[in-house]
Amino acid sequence: MTHIKNFLNQTIQIAEKIDQKAMASMVDYLIKVRENAGRLFILGVGGSAANASHAVNDFRKLCGIEAYAPTDNVSELPARTNDDGWETVFSEWLKVSKLSKKDAVLVFSVGGGNIAMNVSVNLVNALKYSKEVEANVLGVVGSYGDFTNQIRSGLVFFVPEVNADTIKPHTEAFQAVIWHCFVSHPNLQIKDTKW
Repeated sequence: MTHIKNFLNQTIQIAEKIDQKAMASMVDYLIKVRENAGRLFILGVGGSAANASHAVNDFRKLCGIEAYAPTDNVSELPARTNDDGWETVFSEWLKVSKLSKKDAVLVFSVGGGNIAMNVSVNLVNALKYSKEVEANVLGVVGSYGDFTNQIRSGLVFFVPEVNADTIKPHTEAFQAVIWHCFVSHPNLQIKDTKW
């Protein structure tokens, strides 16, 4: 029971520490993307990829934002990995999608990409390409998301760290809390849910 109690207490601490002004600013960015007929590309690896897929549904269905997650294309992703390498799967996907300055790239990641550690280099390359074409780079990342923050052109939201041992589960869980807050925001949501 100790772990459960600690984990839930940490969840409460994170919720209390969340930067609400940063969240409001990100809602404003997303509204501008929609108003400018831009698209939202959501990138994530592992659990963050699953979150990206779910978020795409919500942004499209509830907010009327044209949204995509490259990891949803189960044929293209392994084909690109096989032929060109994992490091370029997202950047090449964005090139074919003709990413432009009207669009936004939203990163869901615990670490945000790190070349030195050879972690999520596919995110790093996608963010570099996004910067080249002047697309807005947004992020919901854990406390190690420094690369995403350095290259951003929009806003990067950090999930507060309260315990180094639970950064990953809390970051991935709060990605869902944050995007659900966004898609239910009265300034962004345009279609009601059934429940």
